[in-house]
Amino acid sequence: MTPPPPPPRPGRILRRSLSASLALALTALAAATSLVVAGAPPAAAAAVPAPSPLNVPGRGATVPFKEQEAEYAATNGTLIGPNRLYGSLPSEASGRQAVTLDAVGEYVEFTLTAPANAMTFRYSLPDNPAGTGRDASIDVRVNGAQLKSVPVTSKYGWYYGGYPFNNNPGDTNPHHFYDETRTMFGSTLAAGTKVRLQVSSTAQSPTFTIDLADFEQVAAPIGKPSGALDVVSDFGADPSGAADSTAKIQAAVDAGRTQGREVYIPQGTFKVQDHIIVDKVTLRGAGPWYSVLTGRHPTERHKAVGVYGKYASQGGSSNVTLKDFAIIGDIRERIDDDQVNAIGGSLSDSVVDNLWLQHTKCGAWLTGPMNNFTMKNTRILDQTADGVNFHYGVTNSTVTNTFVRNSGDDGLAMWAENIPNVNNKFTFNTVILPILANNIVTYGGKDITISDNVMADTITNGGGLHIANRYPGVNSGRGTAVSGTHTAARNTLIRTGNNDYNWQFGVGAVWFSGLNEPIQGATVNVTDTEILDSSYAAIHLIEGASNGLNFNRVKIDGAGTYALQIQSPGRAAFTDVVATNVAQSNPIHNCVGADFQITRGSGNSGWYADPPACTGVWPDPVWTNGGVPGGGGPGGPTDPPGPTDPPGPTDPPEETGNLAQGRAVTASSHVDVYGAGNAVDGNPNTYWESRNNAFPQSLTVDLGSAKAVKRVVLKLPPAAAWATRTQTLSVLGSTDNSTYNTLKASAGYTFNPSSGNTATVTLPGTSARHLRLAFTSNTGWPAAQLSEMEAYTS
Repeated sequence: MTPPPPPPRPGRILRRSLSASLALALTALAAATSLVVAGAPPAAAAAVPAPSPLNVPGRGATVPFKEQEAEYAATNGTLIGPNRLYGSLPSEASGRQAVTLDAVGEYVEFTLTAPANAMTFRYSLPDNPAGTGRDASIDVRVNGAQLKSVPVTSKYGWYYGGYPFNNNPGDTNPHHFYDETRTMFGSTLAAGTKVRLQVSSTAQSPTFTIDLADFEQVAAPIGKPSGALDVVSDFGADPSGAADSTAKIQAAVDAGRTQGREVYIPQGTFKVQDHIIVDKVTLRGAGPWYSVLTGRHPTERHKAVGVYGKYASQGGSSNVTLKDFAIIGDIRERIDDDQVNAIGGSLSDSVVDNLWLQHTKCGAWLTGPMNNFTMKNTRILDQTADGVNFHYGVTNSTVTNTFVRNSGDDGLAMWAENIPNVNNKFTFNTVILPILANNIVTYGGKDITISDNVMADTITNGGGLHIANRYPGVNSGRGTAVSGTHTAARNTLIRTGNNDYNWQFGVGAVWFSGLNEPIQGATVNVTDTEILDSSYAAIHLIEGASNGLNFNRVKIDGAGTYALQIQSPGRAAFTDVVATNVAQSNPIHNCVGADFQITRGSGNSGWYADPPACTGVWPDPVWTNGGVPGGGGPGGPTDPPGPTDPPGPTDPPEETGNLAQGRAVTASSHVDVYGAGNAVDGNPNTYWESRNNAFPQSLTVDLGSAKAVKRVVLKLPPAAAWATRTQTLSVLGSTDNSTYNTLKASAGYTFNPSSGNTATVTLPGTSARHLRLAFTSNTGWPAAQLSEMEAYTS
């Protein structure tokens, strides 16, 4: 959604003195122009098996394409990830892994599993120094032969700073790295055909990161319905896209309403520089691959292509059908006041069916009061804000069988601001990779259903499924708070929830908030739900009491921190809730004590503890990235990994190399985005930092098996702006992660920029699987800091 600005982020300027802040800015700029990525195998990407959101039987959208992830394809490029750390390139990739190509001749090659005549691929190019993006091209080769070059760009990605973000690379917080493009092959390629994306030049872009490709068999164009008005032959719209067709398409739509006739958009690309206003009319095309509305006003940039109903204050629109065409905009920034959405206004008793919505601010922002709207069979890609938002009194309306990927904010949202949202449904949708906030959310509302959906890969400041009394205008005084019965049934959540950079702790996969007022008097039923490989907690309550929660037949398999993270009072009942692979040995974090009341029915296991944890320190998450029972490569969450699944980066590295890189790592604490994983990611410009003014602190790496480590190399970022400092630490080792022995007594180690900010600790070679650094002081900053911990046997 479009929320109010978050509270100011705590200032970081004092962290390393003024010169250190400059270094951080320079590091951000370097990341904006060319991200450093980890090394990878030369022949095929050995990705970590991760459940796919497109292979969940009976749930999610039924899509017309077969998806293949680059990390499982043949390649001579560089595997990046898995990594869920916000601001890193793999964190925004599907499955948190991708492949980077950085030299002429490097490629990712997919083998078709079904006939296809078209492809959509998701990719990332670096930004340019001005923040306006760069244009390049990449070759498509079929069975080794050149087919075509496809234009690619970064002008729709790369945002910086705090909400609502900007296009200034000199600011911090780069994100929204990926975009998508589509192309048709010109003929149908048989199953087994090899389709390669290959770099032919690095002159326009130094790197090309490939996330995935979707292959489909696009049907022939749909002909003009009998009796329909044609925007080209009857009204003179320009299918070449050279001339502005806004007025001519509007004239066709107005005539269609007056005459009671459908309006047809034939094949072509039509420049539209303002809203087409629709009411009591059907507007349909030849198919979303053939009929495309695109454009933006050249000087009045708040005007752009969009199909809108009249606003409710103007009487609203009704009995509208929009079908079988694409709206592909040109929105490159987020300005919340601009009405540059693909679909907007008030549309009662209306249907959106089989549209392709891309590069607009929101796919659809519907503003009520309005009733009985349906969106179905639609793709929403690469938005700067929400995928869909039911705002301001939307009732009896549905989004179903819709695929949403790479929204800039909530994927699917309902926001009952000041006027109740009642009896709305989000069903059988697949919502992947919202860059900010939640996959699916309802802010207030009465009798809401969220069922049979798949949610995956939340990036930051949100969870997979959120039910909340949050945001302006949501309160019981106006009848807009959570009320009646909210049903969340048969949903699957994969790698959802993530860190909130304002709170500086994790948001759960399924979470509830009573920020404006407690959730009370409502019944909230979460049933038959899978919560898989959550980035932090599986279930989370915060910001005011949440009551009336019922969890029935819920499977939690993999949680980065806790099964339950309870930060507010409330009442909940649990029946047949089974949790496995929860990272923390105590599966509940609860510092509100008896103010949260749990009723336990039958069939529960793995998630309850008495007493619960209340440490005051948030643990670093343990991310399995799909390594949960039932996870498995490109298959679904219920498919066991087969014997041919490629080995992941958790397999033991060569004895002669750095044993710590890519290994599981935990820390006693961390602040902001400076998590423990930064210390083993192979990138000296990222770093771990512990909680401030809270020594002692520790960092522990699991080497996978016992090793005779003789040397540990410790690094800080090499930038000269990091002033010289001495950190006092000891090195401990363990074979079982329980009993630790001192391998090197506490001593001071100096990190000097003139010598690369590196310190080496020699060890006796005692066999240990777990290595721990125990820090007691730092002369440069009141916290433990480390960009890399490297371990060697020689």
